[in-house]
Amino acid sequence: MIFTFKYSSALFKTLGIILCIGFSKMLHGQSVIQPGLNDLTFFKKSSKTWQIVGSVQADLNKVNTLYFTKGTGVLINLPDHQQKGEDLYSLADYGDIDLELEYLMASESNSGIYLQGRYEIQLIDTWGATAIRSGSNGGIYERWDESKPNGQKGYMGYAPRQNASRAPGIWQKLKISFQAPRFDSNGKKTANAVMLKVELNGVLIHDHVELSGPTRGAIGDGETASGPLRIQGDHGAVAFRNIKVSRFDNGRPAEAVQANGNSVDPILIDPSENYILRSFMDLPGSPRVVHAVSVGSPEKVHYTYDMDNAAIIQVWRGGFLNATPMWHDRGDGSSRPLGMVQRFGKPAQTLSKLSNGQSAWISDTIGTGYRPKGYVLDADGRPTFKYITYGITVNDGVKLLEKGQGITRQISLSDNPAGLYFRLAEAANITEVSEGLYLVDDQSYFLRLDETAGAKALIRDQNGRKELIISAVKSLSYSILF
Repeated sequence: MIFTFKYSSALFKTLGIILCIGFSKMLHGQSVIQPGLNDLTFFKKSSKTWQIVGSVQADLNKVNTLYFTKGTGVLINLPDHQQKGEDLYSLADYGDIDLELEYLMASESNSGIYLQGRYEIQLIDTWGATAIRSGSNGGIYERWDESKPNGQKGYMGYAPRQNASRAPGIWQKLKISFQAPRFDSNGKKTANAVMLKVELNGVLIHDHVELSGPTRGAIGDGETASGPLRIQGDHGAVAFRNIKVSRFDNGRPAEAVQANGNSVDPILIDPSENYILRSFMDLPGSPRVVHAVSVGSPEKVHYTYDMDNAAIIQVWRGGFLNATPMWHDRGDGSSRPLGMVQRFGKPAQTLSKLSNGQSAWISDTIGTGYRPKGYVLDADGRPTFKYITYGITVNDGVKLLEKGQGITRQISLSDNPAGLYFRLAEAANITEVSEGLYLVDDQSYFLRLDETAGAKALIRDQNGRKELIISAVKSLSYSILF
């Protein structure tokens, strides 16, 4: 059941599992804040727009709107015209910290994380954006700069290295390693604050960025050695979970403050047109994919197709491929995605014959007569993969959604024998949020049915997992939004 927002002050005192903050203990000079011991009492009291809930969803078609269910585990902020909302400030002050959290944006929403209440990492819906600036998702937002050329002063910031953002309604993961500014015994600053490393959804977007001053809108008149953790609360609907903080009261180990480097000059592929590369591809927890075809685009949305299983095994946004493992020295034949990757689990056949809708999925090609027939390119260099299975010819193509918001897969069959099914998704959980629209794998991506010729999809249980299958039709299309 979905509830509208109602505030209860008791929630600020009694719910105890959202924020991973607690009593500290010393470990090799690092003070680790233990998880699960506090709630909103970690913060100074703020507006009634903040609440702890059980789960949260966004509507892709409604601006600045989140829906939630009652419970614990998620911190949500729902400002509106009646209650503008306020920033949250931690009661404690921090210097050097590592911060990890997951956040979920409403469509066109805006928020931010301030280290020491002064240095902002921007959180904003940048889904499908191509022009990336300091104000984009994951950007180090504008700050006052005293050192611009010709004696001028003004605002400046740092854009993320690439757009590693996910869609509204999808959980995103942010990891920050921050070093506070240093001061001598007289209070004079001797070293600037540094964003040692910032990762968004597994992608390094900032590496050893030195900050000459605080973000515009920072608390106080200047900089200090410590300050509160601050979450922006007056710009839009946003949710957080799994917040973890590690503080370094005695300073970080020396090696932790060095800029990241590469011992080998990387070989990166950044396509200016549609591009195809065949290589090995390694997936976590799965055997190496030895007949992988990765398809890149100038729109910065890419995917990998497994020719052995006629399956799309991953899709990603941002940079295309790191071919260093394949082309450096003797190489091992593999390449790696450079951007924010959404994987689809262990490769398996897209089409199988089942005796009924509850029969176990046939994961390999034994008995199917499967034969890959390569691919053909359209006028823009996009491939349509061809194969034969169960005696029928299959054409399997992918097109990009507008603004790079995902992909659409289009599958057509030469015949439609009885008992044939498509498997659209396999995951720990799959939820239908509206007719033909599904949230998959703990809100990792949306799957939308576009053309099914009247066939109805089925969510079923298989070996403790969920599968989304549909009776085969001669023409099927569905989209992955991520």
